Amino acid sequence: MQRIAIVLLLLSLARCGGDARQNEPVADAPPREVGSVPSFDGVSIHYTVAGSGEGALLFIHGWSCDRTYWTAQVDAFAAEQKVVTVDLAGHGDSGAERDAWTIPSLARDVEAVIAALDLGSVVLIGHSMGGAVALEVARRMPERVVGVIGVDTFQDVEQPDPQAWAEIVAGLRDDFPGRCGTFVSRMFLPDADAELVREVTADLCSAPPEIAVGLLTALPEYDLAQALSSVDVPVRAINGTLAPTRIEAIRARNPGFDALILDGVGHFPMLERPDEFNRLLDRLVEELTAGAHDLVS
Repeated sequence: MQRIAIVLLLLSLARCGGDARQNEPVADAPPREVGSVPSFDGVSIHYTVAGSGEGALLFIHGWSCDRTYWTAQVDAFAAEQKVVTVDLAGHGDSGAERDAWTIPSLARDVEAVIAALDLGSVVLIGHSMGGAVALEVARRMPERVVGVIGVDTFQDVEQPDPQAWAEIVAGLRDDFPGRCGTFVSRMFLPDADAELVREVTADLCSAPPEIAVGLLTALPEYDLAQALSSVDVPVRAINGTLAPTRIEAIRARNPGFDALILDGVGHFPMLERPDEFNRLLDRLVEELTAGAHDLVS
């Protein structure tokens, strides 16, 4: 059961929207600059920049989400430093004209944004599947990335059970709208905010099935254990308690790894308890950027 729970955490990112997520920026939030850049295959990748500074925090959403997912974090951090949010291909405002949906292809979307904005001393923050994307970006751009922070991800290094994974993917492929309601309920603890659960469920079920299922099919092909072993920057995580975080198992692959746990929070700590999450994130950012002199923190 633990392995199945980890599978669900890896692939259960929701398209979050509406009032429960506080999508609109606060009144005194720093202005946003919206732009786009072609990825390696010509797909248009949209992003938003807020704040200023030589370095940046770059937030990577997960499966079927978009860059507005991080509104509470942009509002909290952009007053002090540059904050970038990105829509991966097939999500949000970005294009969807891609033949193969893989973690490396999504990483190249982020790489295109970093290069276009000429960002240096970047801390990558990735939620669930976005954590794997962040690791791949860090492997590809070690000269620009100073650290990776996963959000409710990096709980373990085990690959999901192939049969269990295949059954989940097959069910969603056969009846995506009909099955996603039950699927999304497993992302929350029983006492989660009902309105947030309702909106996440509605958004998840509106995801393009061909892209969503394509990514779920490809996700086990990404070797997370190898990525953790080979990445040349510090890796941290802020996790909820829906599934246990096996810190020592991950340290066997990445000796410097550490995680902070928000007790009583499900798969969406940045939405469920944003103030507490932001305090933990600020702590990790300061730790990771202590030696990066050109990152304002």
